[in-house]
Amino acid sequence: MIVGASGFLGRAFAEAFAHRGADLLCTARDAGKARAEAGWPQTHTHWISADLAEVPPASFWMEHLRPGDIVVNAAGILRERRAGDFEAIHHLGPAQLFDACVQAGAALVIQVSALGATPAAPGGYHRSKGAADRHLRQCRVASAIVQPSLVWGDEGASAGLFATLAVMPMLLLPGGGHQWLQPVHLHDVVAGVLALAEARPVGSRTIAFVGPEPVSLRTYLADLRRQLGYAHQAWVLPLPERLFRLGATLAGRWKGSFLDPETAGMLLQGNAAPAADLQAWLGRAPRSHRAFVPAHGVQALRRAAWLQWMLPLLRWSVALVWIWTFVVSIGLYPRGQSLALLARVGASGLWAELLLDGAALFDLALGIGTIALPAAWRSRVLWPLQLALIAFYTAAITWAMPEFWLHPFGPLSKNLPMCAAIALLWAMEPSTRRGTHAPPEPP
Repeated sequence: MIVGASGFLGRAFAEAFAHRGADLLCTARDAGKARAEAGWPQTHTHWISADLAEVPPASFWMEHLRPGDIVVNAAGILRERRAGDFEAIHHLGPAQLFDACVQAGAALVIQVSALGATPAAPGGYHRSKGAADRHLRQCRVASAIVQPSLVWGDEGASAGLFATLAVMPMLLLPGGGHQWLQPVHLHDVVAGVLALAEARPVGSRTIAFVGPEPVSLRTYLADLRRQLGYAHQAWVLPLPERLFRLGATLAGRWKGSFLDPETAGMLLQGNAAPAADLQAWLGRAPRSHRAFVPAHGVQALRRAAWLQWMLPLLRWSVALVWIWTFVVSIGLYPRGQSLALLARVGASGLWAELLLDGAALFDLALGIGTIALPAAWRSRVLWPLQLALIAFYTAAITWAMPEFWLHPFGPLSKNLPMCAAIALLWAMEPSTRRGTHAPPEPP
């Protein structure tokens, strides 16, 4: 049984077990969607919907467990969507699952915890994980509590974040980036869990799943940068901890942000542990962070890392163009000259006044929409509308005032890169990339 099989780690575990021919029972909040998105043959896989945030009772799990089952709990969240989610998803829900495993006679429970998880940890993420770990140790069932450090995987959110930071030419890092980390590769985490499942150890043990050696945050980013093909290191400037925490608080107001006060505290705390236990289970040393990026994946990862932070910057730039156009049209540019330009395209009098004010307000709406609308609405309405409007403006001015094409400041020729930028933003929207109509996402 893989609990949380639609998540980053759970999906990797399920796929690995499936390729070994195991009979799988996978859980996800939306089992139908998870099954459709699964990347392995579904012949021996059964799905059920289960949301640990609702704390399913032990009786629910008893309906699905059989004696001798191996249960892997990979469910988890990095940020709470509502108060109490950490406690429910990381502690109370798993505790009911573990109690059911005892009653059903499970052969082994593998709990995917986190390095630094204890019931007395300062942050809710580690504290709730630690409480579940303690509950499992007290259960009369064989168990292995694996505590990964940062997990690097090609599709992982943390890998994307650190790759994005690595390509930047200048970095502001809290404390200069001297926090200790011990990142571990996804393949080693999966191999370790497979080894535990095959061995079926008795008793209870806690194993740190970490890379071969600790590394500071700034060194980790510098090593990733070299793997991505950059010969020169980025400039690293120290950021005071108070400013970093304030920035994390502001970033936390955006639901799509990786950073919030909780994750900021994790980063400032740092964590490291001996790698001997994982090495023993793997029968080899874990992969070094210096070899995380394979040669064949360098270009794709570097491109994705640049797009990760350039696309939001590009979107804000496009938004500011529309907003600034409103500001200039509504008052900064002499109104008489604006009306004179409209007269050259056939608009005059009250009609010209209304057209000027209406166009300015429409530009403002486009700018605000570029920032505030969810991805689905941007893809379906906003981007094609902006391209159509620019095409109309360009055609009208070309017809009435063709000399603007020869203007040294290029008021018309600059529409070409503007359209290219909008087209790129449209092409890179999440719903467009997946080829499906995705639900609206936060801006």
